[in-house]
Order: sequence, then structure tokens, then C-alpha cells
Amino acid sequence: MGKYNLTALRVRQTVVSQYATGKTISLPDWVDVVRDIPPTQVLVRNQPHQHQLIQQRVKSVPESSKPQVVFEVQEKRVKPKKASRMFKPVEIKYEEDSLRKEFFRDHPWELARPRVVLESSGKDFENHDWSRLQQLGKKLDGESVVQRQLWLLNNVPDMTKSAAYDIARREFYRLRLQEDIERRVAAEEAEATGATFGPTRLEIGMELENQEYERWKTWAKTESQVQEQKAAAFAGAPGVQGNEESAASDEATDDTPAQA
Repeated sequence: MGKYNLTALRVRQTVVSQYATGKTISLPDWVDVVRDIPPTQVLVRNQPHQHQLIQQRVKSVPESSKPQVVFEVQEKRVKPKKASRMFKPVEIKYEEDSLRKEFFRDHPWELARPRVVLESSGKDFENHDWSRLQQLGKKLDGESVVQRQLWLLNNVPDMTKSAAYDIARREFYRLRLQEDIERRVAAEEAEATGATFGPTRLEIGMELENQEYERWKTWAKTESQVQEQKAAAFAGAPGVQGNEESAASDEATDDTPAQA
């Protein structure tokens, strides 16, 4: 059939033919299984189905006194793919992905904070109630803001994305400020009772920067001397020529009164 290789589909037929002609003594154990469950004969692959992004919102309905839960389906734009990527697995996206991307774009230094991603059972999210930002047993981080914003979008009537983001950020900033105050008070109390602390991270960084700067100054001075020596080797020694010219002018000066 041209470019199609059907050797794998005909493996049972080949084995049975070899057994009938006496090339093999016995049939393999999988011959009956392949006969009962033959491999697929479809040679055309269909493109994978595109997943839809479903969003849950709570909206107020004029005819009803209570807000209702509405599920909005967002159709994803199908991008044209290359032939080599046509049958790759479809990328699955969730609503949290865009919220997470927006938060860490506005707060890039939150990615520098150490985080613990290890879970004991894999179901730690079941113990979290995102009606409030701070959770018991979970450290405050950017993921808390994302989950809090998603909870507001899914449970507060007529909540917009920007309004939920502002509410979650305001709560996040307040708790971060509270943590900084608690940290400073704890350090002051420890120092009052005789505790001593070493240099801070900022001081250590400045010291390392000063050492690197001094090392660079020594290297730059050496490189400058090497460049000057190379230039003098090509253009001649300017110092020697200057000494010869000054010596000649001194001799002319000494000879002038003698001739007079």
C-alpha cells in the first residue's frame, strides 16, 4: 500500500504461516489473543478534541430574588498547527492559569520566596476554605491570592475579575505587613534579652559586592598596563625619544654661551 508499513498488523498471519510451513515448532501464547482482539485497522488519525474553558459565575437575575450560578463556556481559538505538531496532546488550561500569570507578572519577587510544594496526601486543598485568605497549615504566598480571587469570582454575585484581584491583593498586603511587624518585634525582643544577630543579607551582599569591585580594580589596572606596553611596542618608546630630544636641547643651550 505504498508508504504504509502493515507488517505489525500482519504479525499473527505471519506466525501462523511459519507454523504451517514448519519454520516454527509451536505457536506463541498471544496468537489466540490477537485473533480475539485484533489491532485496529484504521490508518487515519483524527485531530484531538479541543477542550473548552468553563467558568463559574454568580449573577443577579432580575426575575429572581436570589443570585444564580451561571456556567460560561469560553471557546478557545484554534491555532493552525504544523504537520509535525498536529497530533500532539492538546494543551489543557484552567482559569487559575491566567490569574496566576497576572499576579506573578505584577509581583515577580514573590517567585524568589522559598516555597514547600510537598503534600502529605495530595488532597490538602480539601482542608482549605478560601472564604478567607489566610489558611491554617499553609504559608501565605502568591497561590493564596490566586485561590482567593478564584473563590470570589465563583461565589460573590456580579464580581468582576479586576475587583476580585483588588480585594485579594488588599488582604495579601495587609497580612504581609502584619508578618513584617511581627518579625521586627520578635527581633527587638530577642535583642533586648541579650541575643545577637549576624549581618543581614543586605550587608552580606554589599560586602561581597565590595570585594568583587576591588578585585575588578586590580584586574583593570593590570590590563591597562598590558595594553600600554603593547601600544609602546608597536609605536616605539615615547619616553626614550623624549629623553633624547631634551638632552639635545640641553646641549644646544650649553653651547650657546660658549660661542658668545
